[in-house]
Amino acid sequence: MLRVLLLIGLVVSPVLPVADTVVAARNLRAHSQITAQDVLLKPGDISGAHRDLAQVVGLETRVAIYAGRPVRQGDVGPAAVVERNQVVPLRYRRAGLVIEAEGRALSRAGPGDWIRVMNLASRQTVSGQVMADGSVQLGD
Repeated sequence: MLRVLLLIGLVVSPVLPVADTVVAARNLRAHSQITAQDVLLKPGDISGAHRDLAQVVGLETRVAIYAGRPVRQGDVGPAAVVERNQVVPLRYRRAGLVIEAEGRALSRAGPGDWIRVMNLASRQTVSGQVMADGSVQLGD
């Protein structure tokens, strides 16, 4: 009787769709822009991986991704607008006060990323958020 119930459960149970995962179609070097030919969908549900091609096409790889490997959330991001050692404008704004200075970026970063920058006038290292225009916003 138990076998019959198990068999009925298998036949009647709905088939759940399997989620797709974005994987690299070929080896992708770090700091390269992803095109539609670089990625494909593979059946399977991998934790932390992208599930839609539109989410990754146009982004830049942060690390090398090998063919057949899933494209994870931290592996890609917006294209860098600040290169390491680049001189960037620093801006601090608060309550109507705006202070601007020049700094040297200590790492490579894209819009929205937080980086450390050395103020060229004072030689102090500060942290700020990279803006779309390549400037670094300090403070809040």
